[in-house]
Amino acid sequence: MPAPRLLVVEGNTAEARARQVQFGGEAASEGYARLLRELCPGAIADICYPADPGANLPDSGGLEGYDGIAITGSSLNIYHGGAPIAAQVALMRAAFETGVPIFGSCWGLQLITVAAGGVVRLNPKGREVGFGRRIRMTRAGADHPMFADKPPVFEAMTVHLDEVETLPPGSELLATNDHSVVQAAEIRAGRSTCWAVQYHPEYPFREMAAIFRRLSPSLVAEGFFLDEEEEAAFIGDLEHFEREPANKALAWRYGIDGAVISKATRTIEIRNFIERHVLPTRAARGRG
Repeated sequence: MPAPRLLVVEGNTAEARARQVQFGGEAASEGYARLLRELCPGAIADICYPADPGANLPDSGGLEGYDGIAITGSSLNIYHGGAPIAAQVALMRAAFETGVPIFGSCWGLQLITVAAGGVVRLNPKGREVGFGRRIRMTRAGADHPMFADKPPVFEAMTVHLDEVETLPPGSELLATNDHSVVQAAEIRAGRSTCWAVQYHPEYPFREMAAIFRRLSPSLVAEGFFLDEEEEAAFIGDLEHFEREPANKALAWRYGIDGAVISKATRTIEIRNFIERHVLPTRAARGRG
């Protein structure tokens, strides 16, 4: 039986990827691909870079050869348009025609939404960053396989300025919170069924720490911290969580629990995507 083939779509430009590395992080697609290989041992995880000029992107015929597609976050704003965004929308529309399961994180949700005919806007409530609070499943979400074994109300790693304003036709809202109505959705487009979330189940604490370093001092100006010293202390706590995720004092300080702290629970949406969507669809397509 051939190994499952997965494709990670990098949402960032080369410049944005380099900037994240500069602040101690990594390209979003590299971390995503590593996690997919970990959750699906033996899987092949390729990466494509549609925001890069001249990138050699698969067409629908090439996309047909994959068993699942995952889309990373991005620092882009989809309503600004331009070549890096147009290329990603075109790639998504080609992917919809293949029947290959698709998963999107943050920008991934927004990209799928726009490519399928929905609307994304700048969130009038501002940025949601750090830990998305009290994300709660809808009735549909509680019965959805993406959330199997996930607590019905949970916190999650998050960082976004934009949100889905209008889901495309044929969508189902799966989770919400007080900051953004659409925190998770199933979107049916073309022949494909997409599962997508506004938060980042794929992020480890160290990547979030790098994002906070990259965004500083903007987060002070936006009122998340009193000053850069307070922000630096928070970044230090994120890095401490990476080394010692079971630290009860830090968990109490930030009001988070196993849904964020436990890697197995934090990443369960992606595991469920593989086990309950990718592999069954692969078998149905005669590839398993």
